Amino acid sequence: MNEQYGSLCPCCGSAEHRAISRRTFLNLIAGTAAGLAMPSAFADTQSAPAIPYDSIANPVHLPKDTYFGECSGIALNSHGHIFVLSRGNTHGPAYGAAAAQLLEFAPDGRFVREIGRNLYAWSFAHTVKIDRQDNIWVTDKGSDMVIKFTPDGRVAMVFGRKQEAADEDTAPLKHPNPPLPAEDGRFRQVTDVAWDVAGNTYISDGYINSRVAKVDRDGNWLKSWGERGTGPGQFHTPHSIALDAHDNIYVADRSNRRIQVFDTEGTFLRQFTIDVPVPPGARPAIGNMPDEATFAAGTFAPGAPWAICISPGPNQVLYSADGYPGRIYKMTLDGKVLGVLGQSGKQLKQFGWIHQMACPSENVLFVAELLNWRVQKLVLHA
Repeated sequence: MNEQYGSLCPCCGSAEHRAISRRTFLNLIAGTAAGLAMPSAFADTQSAPAIPYDSIANPVHLPKDTYFGECSGIALNSHGHIFVLSRGNTHGPAYGAAAAQLLEFAPDGRFVREIGRNLYAWSFAHTVKIDRQDNIWVTDKGSDMVIKFTPDGRVAMVFGRKQEAADEDTAPLKHPNPPLPAEDGRFRQVTDVAWDVAGNTYISDGYINSRVAKVDRDGNWLKSWGERGTGPGQFHTPHSIALDAHDNIYVADRSNRRIQVFDTEGTFLRQFTIDVPVPPGARPAIGNMPDEATFAAGTFAPGAPWAICISPGPNQVLYSADGYPGRIYKMTLDGKVLGVLGQSGKQLKQFGWIHQMACPSENVLFVAELLNWRVQKLVLHA
């Protein structure tokens, strides 16, 4: 763990910070190439023990003629029911297809129902979460909307608004740099949600707006904080969000390769990075071996947090998953790495881009994978 206060700028344009990124990259991949130097400036990279674990085969059972697409989200309610958000049931052209389907399964994996079939907001599935009252929340990156369903599957609240089909300017959102100013109540490629004990909702938004929004339990917009950047309280793709028992807000700032922590008013508290060296022979789940330029872009840098979750109390732990080398990291809430598990691949106990995790207990994890079109239930050996 490398805890910092605004000094890490993996996406910054300055020569000094590019040099820091380069040294960090060389250190993290030192195990993958013979003779690669490990600069002493980053000798604090942390080795972590491998955690033994099992993967339960077929934790959910799809009905006949129903298939997962990319599994982008997974969550559990208080009764142990499993909710999977999949980019399945796709219709439309290959480019611009509507790809979102929300399916519920009983604790034994038996299929229960599909929720929101033909929903107006469905466009490109991102995450699903369940609040303390068992309401079901979905973020849709394609429609820029957040939908709250009641436990019986009816729409209770909607946030944001998708583009009008009749508008001649309707098209995939562009990514100007710097981004256009954010607007209250609207999102641009929204990513995730979480709640505090008072019932306020925190929304990570997202690929373009690079901020966190806060609404109260009645849906009233309260505030937002953050903008594109690398400093404390700035973001580059806030991709996942979680709260601990003390209402500290953890934001997976993916392209900045860090996790930032805030209070409920958006005050920056701390940040940490995951600096565990890549094991020899590690391969990406798809594509070429990442290089220095890929690392500088952040998303596929080792330790870059794609998905985070926090286990229930009394002794909470934080889990974070990266895209390369495809590992899950178990950590204390202050960022100390306790152990690692997994690698990229297609077999059980291997991962193809974990996009969301649910951790109903310290040693049980459910993971949703994009590339492998599946979910896995992992049981860690304490």
